[in-house]
Amino acid sequence: MLQYNIRGENLEVTDSIKEYVEKKVGKLERYFDTPPSSEVHVNLSVYNDEQTIEVTIPMKNLLLRAEEHNTDLYAAIDLVVDKLERQIRKHKTKVNRRFRQEGAPKYVFAELEREAQQVQTKEDDTDVQIVKTKRFDLKPMDSEEAALQMDMLGHNFFVFTNANTDETNIVYKRRDGRYGLIET
Repeated sequence: MLQYNIRGENLEVTDSIKEYVEKKVGKLERYFDTPPSSEVHVNLSVYNDEQTIEVTIPMKNLLLRAEEHNTDLYAAIDLVVDKLERQIRKHKTKVNRRFRQEGAPKYVFAELEREAQQVQTKEDDTDVQIVKTKRFDLKPMDSEEAALQMDMLGHNFFVFTNANTDETNIVYKRRDGRYGLIET
């Protein structure tokens, strides 16, 4: 069951807005075999007559995030839910296709995100100061799946193990909007 955390910035979140958001975002549960138990973070804001909605749904193996701008708040809510649905369908199709090729049942929604463990490093007296360290278990995948993961997380690059070569690769977003691949 989804739990909602709805915040407004320069906007009062009325009961009708809250009900509309919960009704629309709640429709996403139909894409899962068992309803996800997750907190839905919704930020609504208004600047210069432009309504913005940002929805983040962190789940155990998946992070869904979408943002939309519109002059009508209810239209923005509809558009952001459409984006989230496309993300879910796209990833489900990709993962299911891969698992069908490997002989697994088609209804499997595989693990899409590595769990990150954050470790704070000690301060150094050098000029370069590392303030955060992340450790990942790199799951084998192809470059297309890595690019999808990167987009879904909203990052500019993504490190992964190439399933074909078993080498560590990096996929990144180029300034022209296309993708690049660094092979080590």
